[in-house]
Amino acid sequence: MDTAKLELAAQRYREAEAALDAARTDLQAEAVAFLRTTDERGAQATVVRITGWTREYLRRLVMNSDENTA
Repeated sequence: MDTAKLELAAQRYREAEAALDAARTDLQAEAVAFLRTTDERGAQATVVRITGWTREYLRRLVMNSDENTA
């Protein structure tokens, strides 16, 4: 067993996981900001199409964001 390769793979995994978490947080913030600042008809549908999230997930995300800013 090559522990150096295992350690390298584990480190790369942790870094990729951290990058994914950061990207998810950024995407959520951008989606909420877009919905709050636009009066564009069909804005929610646009976010759903771009992100692949469900409308229910998006509603919960906005609701949770409202609670965290209150």
